[in-house]
Amino acid sequence: MGTTRRRGGDGGMEENTMAILDTSCFSKSTQHIADDRLSFLEAVRSGFLVPENAPAPTNKIYKEIFQILRVENSLYLIMSSYQLLLEFDKRFPQVYLSTVKKSESSSPSSLPFNELVVVEEAWSPFSFGTDVSPSEKEDHDKTSGSLDPIAFNLLIQDIIKVPDEANTEVQDTKPLRNMLLFQYLVSFLEGDFVTRNLSFKENSDWITLRESFLNMILVSRKIIYKGLIKDCLSAMCQLYQFSMDCSHDLRPQKTESTEVTEKCHTDLAIALPEVVKRTCVSVQKFLLMIIELDSSKKLADMEGWTTRADGVRTPAMEIIMDELTYDKDLLFPFFQALDKQPKLKLDMIVQYFQKYIPKTSVRTRRSSDSTSNSTFGGVLKSFSNGNNTKGIIKKMSTEVAQLLLAHAFQAYISLPSQDSSESKEDDNDDNSLPDVCNHMISAFTCLKKTDGRMVVLPFGKEALFTAAIMLSGNSGV
Repeated sequence: MGTTRRRGGDGGMEENTMAILDTSCFSKSTQHIADDRLSFLEAVRSGFLVPENAPAPTNKIYKEIFQILRVENSLYLIMSSYQLLLEFDKRFPQVYLSTVKKSESSSPSSLPFNELVVVEEAWSPFSFGTDVSPSEKEDHDKTSGSLDPIAFNLLIQDIIKVPDEANTEVQDTKPLRNMLLFQYLVSFLEGDFVTRNLSFKENSDWITLRESFLNMILVSRKIIYKGLIKDCLSAMCQLYQFSMDCSHDLRPQKTESTEVTEKCHTDLAIALPEVVKRTCVSVQKFLLMIIELDSSKKLADMEGWTTRADGVRTPAMEIIMDELTYDKDLLFPFFQALDKQPKLKLDMIVQYFQKYIPKTSVRTRRSSDSTSNSTFGGVLKSFSNGNNTKGIIKKMSTEVAQLLLAHAFQAYISLPSQDSSESKEDDNDDNSLPDVCNHMISAFTCLKKTDGRMVVLPFGKEALFTAAIMLSGNSGV
């Protein structure tokens, strides 16, 4: 574990800003409370972000900003509190890496290294270990200023309902508020996990990663881990499909409502589509972090750094593959939603195909079937064999096969070669760009020969056209 540092605060500034939220006068109107909250947010921004050397906000101030984000109905206050929390996390990170020189360290290495610094008693939007009854939970959540794993999972389930809630005639800020709250929580988890994971890779200290907020959520006995992953899949697909349907005008029809109310509804309708898209991306980030954590935990297990206390957890990738296998309705919305994550998309499609590519009945020491299909080039080569192709489409249908191939090819050409094991420039294997393009065309040809009634879908035609253009423009082919 790296060093810890206590975060200081300005007691006088806290007292002055918190006084703005004095709610002892119960006769205050909703508008007066909203005005006080707005004044509070402006005072906090002026006191802690504008000055160059301002101290970090205290936990009480963080808690109040977070509560405004969680309970406010005003679109402006929701957006303001959300943005303020993001700016604070960027300016005053909870964990960070500090470069330690030889003179400052007892390490025998002559090279400087990055040490993880954890801010002691820093505020967090998550709480762990508090046991409350279901009847007390709502009141506890409102007063604690933080969410436990159950509340986080319930938030994801609420996000699944966003398309239904947004399509009702009653305009409500709750769907947008829930999505922005989730976006912030994922951003917080990302800042904590990514930093700790980098430290783990550099210093081989599993404990730092075990204590990440992401890991503590996943190992919590309060939630059903597999259910959490399934909820994320549903939320991701629902949001993606809804974002595709948001091209129409969501603004309400002219009514006899007041001009202020009408403007609020219009602003909400305009903001909703973009917030939906960003929330879909946040769900993807959350799943990707879990997959990366699984990878790091697997390495820690192999090196003997874990203990019994770490437990055993089914890798998220396996759960996702099983869900996509048994629920075909999730298949295409899921991969379409991964357009911004080409590496993850390609890896998952390759794994999906591996479930259906026939295995050889006899294997020798020289047999490489177990590894040849682990890359996109290897998957494409499997379609060069008529019997293999027949076996694949018998299990998944011609339509599914060609759409998955097209999605995988789209992801492949979107990848920077240095970020993927699917090297586009390695001419010694089947994953070079010319070879993949050739095998892509051959795979569709073999599909057509195997299934004489096959009609190449528009997305498949687009992929084939792209492959042909790339081949014609490659002077080395």
